[in-house]
Amino acid sequence: MKVKNKYVNRSRISEKRFREIIKYFSLDLNAVQIKELTGLSRQTINKYLTAIRLRIVELSILQSAPLVGQIEVDESYFGARRVRGKRGRGAL
Repeated sequence: MKVKNKYVNRSRISEKRFREIIKYFSLDLNAVQIKELTGLSRQTINKYLTAIRLRIVELSILQSAPLVGQIEVDESYFGARRVRGKRGRGAL
């Protein structure tokens, strides 16, 4: 059996379509716009975009260095507790 897509295991779309989705993803188009350009369903586009985003997260975690040494925390958001019924930041 010939593999349709070397990037996605058991894929129902061709490698050409998958590359097209990646191209439109890199151009920062949303799922509806990609759907109109490729002719695939929005659910299919969302499935592949989610997989692409998860892979980006995995690779960024592998390549990022862990925080070491002293870490400085800004204290600007620490303060009085929120009073119910009041709006906005720092409402007392």
